[in-house]
Amino acid sequence: MRSFLLRRVLLALATLWLASSLVFLFLLFLPGDPVQAILGLEASPAARQALERALGLDKPPWERYADWLTRTLRLDLGESIRYGKPVGELLEERLSLTLGLVLLGLGGALFLALPLALLALRFPFWDLALTGLMALLQSVPTFFLGVVLLYALAVHLPLFPASGFPGFSSPWEALRHLFLPALTLALSRAAILFRMARGSLLEVMGQDYIRTARAKGISEGWVLLKHALRPASLPLITVLGLEGGFLLTGAVVVEVVFALPGMGSLALTALEARDYPLLQGLVLVMAALIVLFNLLVDLLYGLLDPRVAYA
Repeated sequence: MRSFLLRRVLLALATLWLASSLVFLFLLFLPGDPVQAILGLEASPAARQALERALGLDKPPWERYADWLTRTLRLDLGESIRYGKPVGELLEERLSLTLGLVLLGLGGALFLALPLALLALRFPFWDLALTGLMALLQSVPTFFLGVVLLYALAVHLPLFPASGFPGFSSPWEALRHLFLPALTLALSRAAILFRMARGSLLEVMGQDYIRTARAKGISEGWVLLKHALRPASLPLITVLGLEGGFLLTGAVVVEVVFALPGMGSLALTALEARDYPLLQGLVLVMAALIVLFNLLVDLLYGLLDPRVAYA
């Protein structure tokens, strides 16, 4: 198990290094000039050169990459051009909101998908209705679903706040503000988890040990919960890891719809201002979180199925 853990951690670090290097490379080809974005079109050549030296943009790309990689290893992500503050400080301010939203969305999707998949297998009528409903949810774009929920539950029926976030100092108000965005993410991803859970359960229900359990007179509901749920959860865990990454990027769109001050609005501002240090920091942190999600899934998969650890 230790060698499995070591292999997965080394692979995660290599993936993170490759992703961060590709981000740096792609930003070199990003159209737009950050110096012009700050000084405007009427800036003098002397002012432009002074700002380029201050930002390190006058150095060759390989030297800038070496500087950036060295600083990143020291957990120094540089200073934002747009805000004039350390990138790490800006990310720390916004990360808790985005991460809380993603975890609520992922938990909500799992909370909806798993019981509904069990219900669909237990009752054929619900199977048809739920499969149709999930297919509909899967076909609706996330931003449109967010707008529909916003109008229905915040404008037409003012049950939840439509925008803004008061901070985590007041947990109840924070949950009220995050409910609609998290519900948007949960509904958009519950369809995929439902289909995966239903398919896995159908496959497991055809196994010999399930027939043996039924032959002993165990009720169908108990067979589902005790004998079928655990082996059917292995493929679901793999999908959860992938969905965690998708929710992280999908949260950017949802934050814009509900005007939440998370990493989504920060990314849009950084892109508009050609704020390269902030963009690099944002993508690096998001890549690190996605790698972390997948690492946790690998470790959990190895714990639930020891054959994976020795493969």
